[in-house]
Parts: sequence; C-alpha cells; structure tokens
Amino acid sequence: MALMSSLYTGISGLESNSTDLSVIGDNIANANTIGFKGSRAAFEDALSQSLIGGSQVGLGARVQAIQRLVTQGALMNTGLATDLAVQGPGFFVVRGNHDGVDGQFYTRAGQFTVDRDGYLVNLDGLKVQGYPADAAGNLQTMPGDLRVGSVSAPPSATSMVTVKGNLDSNAVAPTAAWSAATPVSMASDPVNGTYNFSTSTTVYDSLGNAIPVDIYFRKTAAGAWEWHATTDGANQSGGTAGTNTEIASGTLTYDASGNLTASAVTATNFNPIGAVNPQPLAFDFGSATTPGMTQYAGTSAVSFLAQDGYAAGELARISIGEDGVIQGTFTNGENRDLGQVVLADFEAPDRLERIGGNLFGQMPASGQPTIGQPSSGGRGSLVAGALEQSNVDLATEFVRMISAQRGFQANSKTISTADQLLAELMNLKR
Repeated sequence: MALMSSLYTGISGLESNSTDLSVIGDNIANANTIGFKGSRAAFEDALSQSLIGGSQVGLGARVQAIQRLVTQGALMNTGLATDLAVQGPGFFVVRGNHDGVDGQFYTRAGQFTVDRDGYLVNLDGLKVQGYPADAAGNLQTMPGDLRVGSVSAPPSATSMVTVKGNLDSNAVAPTAAWSAATPVSMASDPVNGTYNFSTSTTVYDSLGNAIPVDIYFRKTAAGAWEWHATTDGANQSGGTAGTNTEIASGTLTYDASGNLTASAVTATNFNPIGAVNPQPLAFDFGSATTPGMTQYAGTSAVSFLAQDGYAAGELARISIGEDGVIQGTFTNGENRDLGQVVLADFEAPDRLERIGGNLFGQMPASGQPTIGQPSSGGRGSLVAGALEQSNVDLATEFVRMISAQRGFQANSKTISTADQLLAELMNLKR
C-alpha cells in the first residue's frame, strides 16, 4: 500500500538529513582545526517502484557520498619558522606510527617542530619527509626523514687571504734589514724602521683554531714592494711563544700609473700546531686585471680584507623557502642547506581516506601520489611562518544547518501524516 511506503519514504528523509546534520556538526566542530578540509553530504533519490501504466513513485532519499571539499583555506601568520602552509595543491608527507599502524600519511596541517633527536616532526611525532642533505649541504634525490636540528658546521681551514687597498707611492724605502722577529714601523722609527705599513687578519687551521696573522708591507724601490706575513711562534710548529715567525712572503710590482703588474709568492711556511700541516695559504693582492692593492700617492690603507676559513659552528636558526629548502644559519656565520620538504599531489585528492589526527591515507580512488619539491609539477608553494586554517565557512554551515533542520522536520511531518491516514483507515471497520 502507498501509505505504508510513505512511512519508509519519510524515514529515508529523516536518516539522510540526520547524516547531513552530522556532517555539518563535524565541520563546525573543526572550524578552528589547522588544515581541516570540510565535507558535505550528497543525496540521491532511492530506487523507485513501477506502477501500472509505467509511472514511478520514488522511495525517498539516501546519502550518495560524503564529499570532501579540498578548497584552499586562509593563511594565518604565526612567525614560527617551523610552521608551514601549502599555498595551492599538495599535501605534506609524514611517516611513522599512527593508531598502531606504521606507514606514510598525508596532511595539510603544517604545525611542525624539531624533536629531541633533531628531526622535523608533526605534533604527534610523525617525521616529515623530504630530501635530506649531506654534511656539505648537497640535497639527496630520494625522500627520507629530515634531520634539521642537532647539526653543526665543521671548521674549514683558510686557504686564501684577499687584501685590497693602497700603498703610498711617496713612501720612503726602509734602509734597515727586514726581521720577522722584530718588525719596526718607519712611522715610529725612520732610521731603524723595517716596514712602511701593516695590517692584521685572522686565519683558521683545519681544527678551526683562530690564528692571528700580521701582514707587513715594505717598499724596496720605486714601484717595488715586499710583503711578509707573520704569526706568534706559539701558533707555529717549531716556533717560540712571544716571537714572530714568518709564514709567507712575496713581492708586488707596480707600473708608473700605480697599477699592480705582478704579484709573486716567494715563500710559504705555515705549520699550525696539532692541525694539518703544512697548510696551503695563498695571498691575493689583485692582478693587472683584477683590482687589489694599488700604489697611488696617498695614505697607505686597507679597504677590503677577507679570508675563506671559519671555525666550527652550532646551528643558530633555520629558515624555509617557498621551494621547501631548509637553510641553517650557524654561529660561525655560515649558511648550509639542511634538507628540502616535499609535497605529494593526487589525481583525486577529495577521495583520500580521512584517518584522524589531521591525516589522510591513500585510497585506490585517490590515485597514486606524485611526490616532489614544492612549486613544481603542479604542486603548490610553501609559506613559512604561517598555517593554513580550516576551509569551513561558518555562515555557509549555519545556512546548511537550517536547511537540514527544515528537511528533517518536513520528513517527520510526512511520517505523522501517513500515520494519521492509516489511523483513519483502521477506523473504517468500527
């Protein structure tokens, strides 16, 4: 009888709208969940029955699917270097144990931190996946766990000292013989002076020890100079503490215009104590084509002084670019790549399985993940110091809630009306 069918039709409407209210409630509950993707209930009409004459009467509604909405959520600045947000398609890849299952999972929630072992992890301890870097900062080609903390920068021995500046062309050549042990400035003693000008720098041995070095310039003739590099004997194998030891020397030749035409090293003897020795140590004063030390009329001075060595350093801070590259800045001033965060994209991201903990699992309907660096292959870019908020729009959810509520009430009226008509039918026998 059609009246009995109308009861079940009403029930289908109650069940469908109840499910819709559950989905709406879940969306509202997660309105402040980072990286959350809202869902909506999609209805379809139930199988209808054929009557005489070919007309059909439906059997109500049922939930066809709970469709996930993977639209972009708004970004919220946090200022925390390890917080990441995806701008565009893609999911972070994390690996570890979730609810007793070991595997690889996907998330849009970029609330990451560094654990006690130095690994980049999410708040549940799952390790973020990316391209690790070796000790030299070279990125690997296979994804793995990213260790970005508890790392240090090894020291690097100085191999080159670069000096730029000017030597006074009017300087008087010293008459006293050069002595590395007892250098005397012409400015303080014109008679016994052994050098015209000096400057100082610091070089590093293979262990990262800082070694002060003095460079003396001595005019020998018009357009001709000598230079001598010395250090305290306490820093040199076989040296005597408190006595200067020469570790390198050479000559500089200038033309009539004050330009450097030739630079030669005449001797090197740098043997740091306890470190790799002899340690190669070159000095760059420029060339005929490269600016360096000039010889013009004017005060002798150094305008640029640098060397390429450095001491060991500890990690001071990290920064992450929009391409996912994690760069570490160390206390010795060096920068080095520590790894690169990867993203995974899917042909049907809305078909991923929701498994809790802001995580998604791969499903056959979602397709295989394509994993690679951000801003490539259709994947979005990263925004460091920000988080993606939930894409739930509360205004929309409240309107949908009203619609679902009215639908539930209307279907309850269908059931109560059918019940009244059945009661009238039962009264016919009285």
